[in-house]
Amino acid sequence: MHLLLTAQLLTLLGVANGTPILVDKILGKYLASPVDGGLAFVDGRPLLGASKTLRGLAFSVVATSAVAPLIGLPWRIGTLVGVMAMVGDLLSSFLKRRIGIPPSGRAIGLDQIPESLLPLLACMLFLPLTALDVLLATLIFFAGALLLSRLMFKLHLRDRPH
Repeated sequence: MHLLLTAQLLTLLGVANGTPILVDKILGKYLASPVDGGLAFVDGRPLLGASKTLRGLAFSVVATSAVAPLIGLPWRIGTLVGVMAMVGDLLSSFLKRRIGIPPSGRAIGLDQIPESLLPLLACMLFLPLTALDVLLATLIFFAGALLLSRLMFKLHLRDRPH
């Protein structure tokens, strides 16, 4: 197992997924344009929901790209992690809307796995990650995201404890 690399990637996953939350707390609704433009899917439900913003996506990718060199990884890996984490997050939101979970609603597993697994799988193309590294990092992210979400709620950085 590649412990240092796994720790670096978990850091980037934390930055990618935490940045939109922090930006929302700092900027509120300023420049918060929904990714889906407010469109509904054929089922009548929102495509993604108003909580998925272009601003959050952009800040996430920029922040993750900027942090990567600070922790010893190329900025391109940071960009890859940021983009793929946001793709995973959007996929989760799309699937949650299809099964009737409202924006910002909770779906344990669906809220954590795509946004960590997709970037880690993409990184396997460029880094010496094994399937075991990806599996363990995904599990660590899953558990860490659940714990950090509660902490962020207690610190008033999240509106809900999930």
